[in-house]
Amino acid sequence: MSLMKERLLLFFTIISLSISAQTSPAPATPKLVVGLVVDQMRWDFFYRYPTKYSENGFKRLLREGYKCENTHINYSPSYTAPGHASIYTGSVPNVNGITGNYWYDYDAGKVVYCTEDTTRKTVGAAGKAGLMSPVRMQSTSIADEIKLSSNFISKTIGIALKDRGAILPAGHSANAAYFYDGASGNWITSSYYMDTLPAWATAFNDKKLAATYVSGNWNTLLPLAQYFESHDDDVPFESAFRNEAKPVFEHKVSELAKPGLDIIRATPFGNSFTLDFAKAAIENEKLGMGQNTDMLAISLSSTDYIGHQFGPNSVEAEDCYLRLDKDIESFLNFLDAKIGKGNYLLFLTADHGAAHAPGFLQSKKIPAGSLNTDTLVDQLNRILQTKMGAGEWILTFDNMQFYLNKELIADSAADVEEIKEIIISYCLKQDGVADALDMQEIEESTLNADMKSKIINGYYPGRSGDIFLLTKPGWVEGFAKGTTHGTIYPYDTHIPLLFMGWKVKPASDYTPVYITDIAPTIAAMVKCQEPNGSVGKVITGVLK
Repeated sequence: MSLMKERLLLFFTIISLSISAQTSPAPATPKLVVGLVVDQMRWDFFYRYPTKYSENGFKRLLREGYKCENTHINYSPSYTAPGHASIYTGSVPNVNGITGNYWYDYDAGKVVYCTEDTTRKTVGAAGKAGLMSPVRMQSTSIADEIKLSSNFISKTIGIALKDRGAILPAGHSANAAYFYDGASGNWITSSYYMDTLPAWATAFNDKKLAATYVSGNWNTLLPLAQYFESHDDDVPFESAFRNEAKPVFEHKVSELAKPGLDIIRATPFGNSFTLDFAKAAIENEKLGMGQNTDMLAISLSSTDYIGHQFGPNSVEAEDCYLRLDKDIESFLNFLDAKIGKGNYLLFLTADHGAAHAPGFLQSKKIPAGSLNTDTLVDQLNRILQTKMGAGEWILTFDNMQFYLNKELIADSAADVEEIKEIIISYCLKQDGVADALDMQEIEESTLNADMKSKIINGYYPGRSGDIFLLTKPGWVEGFAKGTTHGTIYPYDTHIPLLFMGWKVKPASDYTPVYITDIAPTIAAMVKCQEPNGSVGKVITGVLK
């Protein structure tokens, strides 16, 4: 054969292989489902820095994804644990039982943490950080259902800096949930899943990447003057790190990395570190490389820590999202190379949004404020002690609810309705309070129907309180500086949601959907049963 013919044959062979690769059919179900929850990401952050996002980070997601632009949380409170539980169970706290990050458990007679489990042991470090499990969650997650559908051949793993951000999504039957221990700088897990870390996770920890990430401090990615989408760097309504006189760049986080490395949580590097570990998990656990659909649930927690400390309009928040944009580009490129473009299904959403810092809104003459509920509880207990006798009549305030001391009320034969009326009447006189509502009479209240529904969806007997406190819009609970979330207002409940990858056609959909619709939609695409407590509906546009 002549040299010219050999070259032509080679040319057409390459073209043929290229066309075959581009037109090869997608697998019957995705090889890997990747859930990406950006903690505290408001919906508008998709569009907030359009000239600064790269073409292959957030912009790629928007370009290639099916965007559900009108996605809301349909329960109260809008916190991290209920958010992650609802995304993956397709249910609300009224069903899955995750009523907050913490709640007063009347059966236990104490405040409990959503994933605490003292019967377990820490795996991967010393200490008690790993005494966790999903036992308080009352329903399955989509990860559980994926395992059930494959007779437990599929692998499912959860990863997040926050334990609750890894454990609740991964569900009850996960191969692992890995979370971060700031004391050691290690990724750890619970004996609920395994007795020892796999060798690859130990090898990853041995790299000491957390220390490496914070050693260079935190400065802006771009020149400070270019952060024109944010308010000034030096403002009185942000919280400084404990080694700072003011909350301004450069943040010398390396000085805070002793004796532990917990500080990485409050830097953009925490997100990079999390995705580094996620890549290692995919590679070493061979996720997406078997015959069945696997699932990896990732939560990026640093956006929440930074948002709380500085607020969503801060230079710090902007810098965090610009860096996250680059991290997402890197992660998508990794998935393309390792799993294959078109072989994986990715969804991105958030567990909740956040209010603007009240101080920032006030500086712009917009009504806002901060309500100190600890002080409010103390004041109310003193009033009740004067009228009803000695004792702690209100046990605690959490999840926007007052928890009454039912044992004291029963023992003293006090009139519970009178106690409720005293609390409600006093609360209605406080600045920033829109309403105070008896949880047993929400249905009969004159509250807006949508708000009423959210409160009812968040109520779980034995884990919920007795009186719901509704703040005015723009008012937050307990944050004199920085900000928080938890309300039933749009800035807390309007979250991003998009699907990208396996058989997904790009589109923008403004049909109202809810956080509880994500899990049943994934179930329909993977062809497994929806989680057993699901109340959501399939977002049919994603499947078309």
